[in-house]
Amino acid sequence: MPKGSEELTNARKEEIINACARLYETMGFKDITIKEIGNVTSFTRTSIYNYFNTKEEIFLALLQKEYERWVEDLEKVIEGNETLDHSRLAGALARTLEKRELLLKIMSMNHFDMEKNSRMENLVEFKTAYGRSIDAVDQVLKKFCPQMDENSRQDFIYAFFPFIYGIYPYASVTDKQRAAMEKAGIGFRYMSIYEMAYMCAARLLAADGKEL
Repeated sequence: MPKGSEELTNARKEEIINACARLYETMGFKDITIKEIGNVTSFTRTSIYNYFNTKEEIFLALLQKEYERWVEDLEKVIEGNETLDHSRLAGALARTLEKRELLLKIMSMNHFDMEKNSRMENLVEFKTAYGRSIDAVDQVLKKFCPQMDENSRQDFIYAFFPFIYGIYPYASVTDKQRAAMEKAGIGFRYMSIYEMAYMCAARLLAADGKEL
């Protein structure tokens, strides 16, 4: 790690992460390299290795950042509402995910390789942010669904989280993919991130024996 203040170190990490995010808007994961990231930062490619050992570590840090932003959005739901019925709660959860398209996009990547090629300390930081998102959803359920016991909340979480990992590929369909599905005779119905997240959350809440 280079000498300097913690503030400078964090600022440089942030610059690298943001550069990766900008590239990911127009490039695929496989096409993005440390060299490409270095080309859009204010320091050399070699300097990046002072902060991240692999591009997977950079993507993991980007995913961690998105989880942290999602937690902030979930906390705003808790703080900004006294009560929410199931329909409004499903809508609130869906809106938090609608704002986090980048989170959902990275979620759809191969987590095994991303985590395998990251150092333990980086992985622990990421898992901490991931754990906070689970806790935040649990806190949302505790406040707005007081009738749900711990097991019911866990059932919701362990159904909702795996589901949202698959939202992005369904909500982001290219013209080529549409054409292929038409030729394959697949009847495809487009649904937005909000629509899919709402439908899942609403059905899971209804499954607890309450109104949809």
